[in-house]
Amino acid sequence: MNLSTAEKQQYNRHLILEDIGVEGQLKLKQASVLVIGAGGLSCPVLQYLTAAGVGKIGIVDDDTVDQSNLQRQILYNHKDIRKNKAEAAASHLQLLNPFISFDTYNARLTKENALALFKKYSIIVDGTDNFPTRYLINDAAILLKKPVVFGSIFKFEGQVSVFNYNNGPSYSCLYPTPPKPNEVPNCSEIGVLGVLPGIIGSLQANEVLKIILGLGNVLSGKLLTFNALSMKQTIFSFKKNTTVRMEALQEDYQAFCGIPKVTKEISFEEYKAQSSHYNLLDVRTQREREECHIKSIHIPLAELALRVGEIPQDKSLLVFCKSGVRGKLAIEILQNKGFKETLVNLKDGLLNGVP
Repeated sequence: MNLSTAEKQQYNRHLILEDIGVEGQLKLKQASVLVIGAGGLSCPVLQYLTAAGVGKIGIVDDDTVDQSNLQRQILYNHKDIRKNKAEAAASHLQLLNPFISFDTYNARLTKENALALFKKYSIIVDGTDNFPTRYLINDAAILLKKPVVFGSIFKFEGQVSVFNYNNGPSYSCLYPTPPKPNEVPNCSEIGVLGVLPGIIGSLQANEVLKIILGLGNVLSGKLLTFNALSMKQTIFSFKKNTTVRMEALQEDYQAFCGIPKVTKEISFEEYKAQSSHYNLLDVRTQREREECHIKSIHIPLAELALRVGEIPQDKSLLVFCKSGVRGKLAIEILQNKGFKETLVNLKDGLLNGVP
């Protein structure tokens, strides 16, 4: 495998770096990276890996671009709204670098497809924002001996680490027990400084390049934390838990993270076809409701246990939130409070605003 004249021009600043040169650039060209999620963290990851010349990049995301994403997901623009993120991302990235290939997966990562997808790539990047998927990524990577470059963000703070690198510590070594559902809200509930995922995602891209090129000290067994307000950066060390044995994926990662099963879910289209059969309950925050809403009863999830009596019980109740997770938690609360009518969750919530 060689570099074409055009590739040499594209990667000139790498080629003149004595620690990279042609040999390093060929390593990048031969590398394959799977990026899970195409949101705030993954946008800078994808842009820098593409610019660097990573030869094969897979993008997994079943979500579509929403206008509220544009504040931090800088790979997209207004023309991308309602398009699938993975496909929109690949379209933009191919213009940045026509010398590499992209695989797009308009799908959600699940226990059914994780192993098959991971087998195709040498490095996994976790750009997700929910705990069930993080633990699924962790387990699949351990089974297949793949390194995972991890990032997470919360308001003004972020974290970066590399898991399962050369059989090193994994995500479950650092976080053996998932937090309780709704204990750590995501950015759709509490917001996030727009530049923060750009910083953390760039650090993730840096770790990927270090792994491929064999340069520097990889953040294996180390957790880097960053505060955008104070600019304080700290690195904590953690060890591998040698008692953990991974033999197969778990049956249900939602249940492992304490998210209750819901016996019935329907799509918004199904609801519209039989809307007269339901009362609607919105359990999002007031700020989320101000951004977009449909006519419904509004009780934030944090207040629901004390306000169940405000909900009429004359027909079935359709519960909804941003993504469907809080809806499931709300249904569990209502069941525990003895709610008599049928409880139904809105599948995937209002992920893309008012349908």
